[in-house]
Amino acid sequence: MAVERSNPYGTFNYLVDLGTGDTASVKAGFQEVTGLNIEVTSADYRNGNEGVNHVRKINGIYKVGDITLKRGLMGALDLFQWINQVRTGDLTAKRNITIQLRDEAGTNTVMTWRLTNARPMRYNGPALNAKTGTDVAIEELVLSCEDLAME
Repeated sequence: MAVERSNPYGTFNYLVDLGTGDTASVKAGFQEVTGLNIEVTSADYRNGNEGVNHVRKINGIYKVGDITLKRGLMGALDLFQWINQVRTGDLTAKRNITIQLRDEAGTNTVMTWRLTNARPMRYNGPALNAKTGTDVAIEELVLSCEDLAME
């Protein structure tokens, strides 16, 4: 459940559950989560006998944006195995994902986003560069989902 307060929450303390229900045995934490958005389309409509000379806006369907997860490469194959399920046609690859924003102490969940029927649509491996030795290898997973709810 969302917890309201007068100061905004920071964006640095969150948990991602990839549909397994397990956030305690983390293989690697996600560095970044982006794309939590909903867009509602609208349609223009006007009756032929309308008294005013402009259209009305009628709500159309809505769609959920693609969610991008980035994490440091740790040698775990879980993200690749999941996208491999999708590319080989496994219809059970859809998962319900939970993203929980935590308070500064990391003890309480203050906002939750639930992604319904999410599945990976793109995996990007790290950019490898022998010229620099200080960058971290980052892998990226882009998810497509059918619905996004907040609580």
